[in-house]
Amino acid sequence: MEKKHPKSVRIFIRTQKAQIRRQFLDLKKQEEMIKEMYNKLNLVK
Repeated sequence: MEKKHPKSVRIFIRTQKAQIRRQFLDLKKQEEMIKEMYNKLNLVK
């Protein structure tokens, strides 16, 4: 079973993903940037 992250981290991830989706219209670029964000946070999904 995967451990949940603290609420503050989940909120941060959600806001960052929304910001990336608004910033980049290309779906491949969005996925790439979201993966990069997870790697920076050391939260591999």
